[in-house]
Amino acid sequence: MLKLYEMADSGNCYKIRLLLTQLQIPFERIPIDITQGQSRTVDFLAKNPNGRVPTVELESGEFLAESNAILYYFSQGTRLFPRDPWEQAQIMQWMFFEQYSHEPFIATSRYWISILGKAEEYREQLEHKQEPGYAALKVMEHHLNSSLNNQFFVGNCYSIADICLFAYTHVAHEGGFELRGFPAIQAWIQRINAQPGYISMAQKDS
Repeated sequence: MLKLYEMADSGNCYKIRLLLTQLQIPFERIPIDITQGQSRTVDFLAKNPNGRVPTVELESGEFLAESNAILYYFSQGTRLFPRDPWEQAQIMQWMFFEQYSHEPFIATSRYWISILGKAEEYREQLEHKQEPGYAALKVMEHHLNSSLNNQFFVGNCYSIADICLFAYTHVAHEGGFELRGFPAIQAWIQRINAQPGYISMAQKDS
């Protein structure tokens, strides 16, 4: 069976649990607590030399890391990855956006505040992440605005672009980002919650 090495509170790991569950792909969850150095052990580094989760172990014994690469791999040939080359490029565009313009600000802030519980220690760094984090949310809000008629991020169909962006956006408040001023994002979050096979980040069994 496919093995998912993960930390339950991680949005990047949640992406993979949500995808695999919605595609009805069985997997075993193997907890790795990065706050306790469990991703830096000799055993884990043999699986992923970069020492990060999520990492998946395929039935072939091969390992694949980086959450968005894993999304791409498992979505091929499914309803969550379009066939049209232009839409495929748009999928990748949003996934790169998530990694470079969204995750470094919203996800990192959440990690410091809600996982490490060190908001005061990182107060100055958190302040610097507010402006670029909200800038990313504004880009998303503009794209999803009802006047543009975008229900989802690519082709008006639920895809891995939505999974990718949803993981940290729906818990942005845990990183100090308020979503009340982003009604289109809030409506989009509700549409994700209504997707077949949806599981919450807190759900223990997939």
